[in-house]
Amino acid sequence: MKVKHVLLFALFLLQCTLLNAQNSTKVHEAKAPLFRDPIYDGAADPVMVWNREEKSWWMLYTQRRANVETPGVSYCYGNDIGIASSKDNGQTWAYRGALDLNFEKGRNTFWAPDIVYDNGTYHMFVVYIQGTYTNWAGGAQLAHYTSKNLWDWKFLNYLKTPTSNIIDATLLQMPDKKWRIWYKGASSVTMTGESEDLFNWTFETKPAIGKPEHEGPKAFNFAGHYWILTDEWHGMRVHRSEDAKSWSRQGMILDKASKRREDGPTGAHGDVITVGDKAYIFYFTHPERKSHGEAPEDSRGNIPYGLRRSSIQVAELVYKDGTLICDRDQPFDFWLPDLKN
Repeated sequence: MKVKHVLLFALFLLQCTLLNAQNSTKVHEAKAPLFRDPIYDGAADPVMVWNREEKSWWMLYTQRRANVETPGVSYCYGNDIGIASSKDNGQTWAYRGALDLNFEKGRNTFWAPDIVYDNGTYHMFVVYIQGTYTNWAGGAQLAHYTSKNLWDWKFLNYLKTPTSNIIDATLLQMPDKKWRIWYKGASSVTMTGESEDLFNWTFETKPAIGKPEHEGPKAFNFAGHYWILTDEWHGMRVHRSEDAKSWSRQGMILDKASKRREDGPTGAHGDVITVGDKAYIFYFTHPERKSHGEAPEDSRGNIPYGLRRSSIQVAELVYKDGTLICDRDQPFDFWLPDLKN
């Protein structure tokens, strides 16, 4: 009997070992779509940030009012910055509400935040437009806010850039500890500036990345190179650099629809999170449009709901032959690890 018990115990240990080995190599499949806003169904321009207080991942995004019947593109105005959070490493997301960023009266507009953490403080640079419009109008500015907990934000000032009507900031800290910022200038090109403390900036007057026209630059470091992705409204253009100053224009990603649910026609304005040797790109789609810009108005001057709504997706970026590629139809392991700081 003792020999039998020993054999049974040994078999049990072997099964546990095999199970642990399977779990360690388990591929965590990303949901498609990753997130849809349950209030307005218009999530766009996502940025990801680790919430050090809650120990969870947050997704902040432009909360377009897609399910509200309004004329023209006014569903893209008068909106807040939405919040979704994940306590299970990005596998599921809960809508948490919207940030209160108001510092003056009225129904105003917030778009496309970017957030960095420095010396115990979160810094957000977000597009601000006073009021709401039915067409693409309004004097857009980049507003600087700070926070200790990601919930409560203090408005500091507007960035004093060489030109006005600017949007879509992205920030990156350099090896010398200085910060660089890139943003869409008035001529739909990427401009840049530099700061030692995130409060005082010097800006260059020449574009960092010129024509063709684009928006939504995203800068990051991966596979030993600096990268900027820009949204050309039919996918994202890849740019590579060795010093984050001179950029070489490469190919396109997210320029064709995938077979995943809601993952078409193309991917637009997103964020990138690097995890060791992996890089994940978060972006939004208009899944019922034939092309990204296809949004004809009906007889009432309204864009139909199906063409207004948008979804958030995630895919893996792969470094190959000196550039980045992205095949969303290929399975990939999606796991956002808990961060220590």
